[in-house]
Amino acid sequence: MLEKESEFTIHPITVLQDNIVWVWVHNCNAVVVDPSISRPVEKWLLDKNLSLEAILQTHHHDDHIGGTQKLIKRWPNAKVIAAKKELKRIPFQTFSVDDNDIFYLMDSKIKVIEVHGHTNNHLAFYVSNGNTKYNILFPGDTLFGGGCGRLLEGTPSQMFESLYKLNSLPENTKIYSAHEYTENNLKWALTLKSNDISIIERLKIVHKQRQRGIPSLPSTISEERKTNLFLRAKNVEEFTILRRHKDSWKC
Repeated sequence: MLEKESEFTIHPITVLQDNIVWVWVHNCNAVVVDPSISRPVEKWLLDKNLSLEAILQTHHHDDHIGGTQKLIKRWPNAKVIAAKKELKRIPFQTFSVDDNDIFYLMDSKIKVIEVHGHTNNHLAFYVSNGNTKYNILFPGDTLFGGGCGRLLEGTPSQMFESLYKLNSLPENTKIYSAHEYTENNLKWALTLKSNDISIIERLKIVHKQRQRGIPSLPSTISEERKTNLFLRAKNVEEFTILRRHKDSWKC
C-alpha cells in the first residue's frame, strides 16, 4: 500500500516482529527511515528502480540501524543522517545533526527535533513541504499509535517534555512511527478508560485493519490527542503513573 503525499509517496515495509521501515519516494529517489534489516529494503528499491538518497536514523538500537551498512554498500553515495551526539553508537553516519537543525531532502524541509526518553540522543524528523496538505513526522520509538516508547535510558520528565514537543506540531501532521503497536496500546488504554468513545472507536478500526493485514499507521497528531493517554497526561506525575502501569500490563 502506498500512502500518497502529493508529489511523493511513503511505503511501509514490515520486518522482524513488529518493526516498520518507512520508504519515502520522490521521483526516482528514496529516503529510508530506520532500516532494521537490509534485504527486503534493498529488494523493494531495486524492484522499483529507485536510488537511495539518504537514510534517517532516529536512534542507535540495532532494530533501527541493523540494515544500514549493507544498504550503503549498495548505494555508497547515500547520506546516513543521525545525531552528532551518537557518533560512537552510529559511527557510520555521514551527515551529523543536532536539535533544531534544518536540512533539505527530496524538495522538502526537514527539522530535527531532539526527543530524549526512550534513549539518550533520540531524534524525530519533521518534514514540511509547501505542496502538501499536511506535514510528516518520523518519531522513531518516541511516539506510537496510542502509546510512547519505554524509558530505557531517559527519565519520565524527559519523555514528557519530548511528547510535549511533538504534541505542539500542527494537528494534521501525519505520524509514521517505527513499530506496529497501536492495537495493543489501545487495549491497554481501555483498561483505564473503559468508556472513552474515541478510544473504543479507534480500536474497532485498528482491529479491522490488522485483521486484513493493513498497518494501523500513519496516524495524526489530532488522532493521538484524542486517544493517546500519554499525550493526554497533564503533568510528569500523571505521565509517570501511566508509563509504569503500561510497563507492568500484560495483554
